[in-house]
Amino acid sequence: MEYTVQKLAQLAGVSGRTLRYYDEIDLLKPARVNSSGYRIYGQEEVNKLQHILFYRELGLGLETIQKLISTPDFNRYETLKEHHTQLLRKRAHLDKLIENVEKTMDSEKGRITMTDKEKFEGFKDKMIEENEKKYGEEIREKYGADIINRSNQKLKGMSQEEYQKVESLSQAILTKLEKAIETGDPASDEAQEIAEMHKQWLMYWWHAYSKEAHAGLAQMYVDDDRFMKYYDTKCGKGAAEFLRDAIVIYTRK
Repeated sequence: MEYTVQKLAQLAGVSGRTLRYYDEIDLLKPARVNSSGYRIYGQEEVNKLQHILFYRELGLGLETIQKLISTPDFNRYETLKEHHTQLLRKRAHLDKLIENVEKTMDSEKGRITMTDKEKFEGFKDKMIEENEKKYGEEIREKYGADIINRSNQKLKGMSQEEYQKVESLSQAILTKLEKAIETGDPASDEAQEIAEMHKQWLMYWWHAYSKEAHAGLAQMYVDDDRFMKYYDTKCGKGAAEFLRDAIVIYTRK
């Protein structure tokens, strides 16, 4: 079956403007343009649009989606399996949040008493999900799936008091880093104190500490534009490199 822009837009629940934009950026080209100048879409384009919308639902950007669906080894069935896994994970997270809200409502009415751990379970899962989406593939390749899974489990088991300590420590590192970079000396006592604090922060997340892994993470702060931008925005230009250098010196002691 073939569809015009208007009919496909109605079928898929998107706007005609969206389909025309996808055509302009070469994300979803029509099968052909008829003699009247209308874009015509066939079954292949319908299937492709389905994948695009799946990826959009999972939070991927259009540039990333284009790379994924244009690769020579793109496998529709395997991709659907991955979509299914991701959607089940998302549903499980929503179910947990719904359960959390329902428990909180019962708690407010005095029908049950919630522990502090129960109050934040759903939010921890959300944090893990977002981290996996941003950095999962990279950190699993670098450190191994077992280590990352243990780290995620450690976060799930973290008490609210521990979590608040982590947040306070993270903010203290940023505050001290902003001042320390003015010295320009990553070997200074101030910089080495920051490196020690960074190690303490890591121990809340990591199952076990190693100097090599600590230095490797610090290098990733410089190699990855996202980390570089985060530290440079929070603490000033050159903050990521300064922190890397301080940690490298610290781990060589």
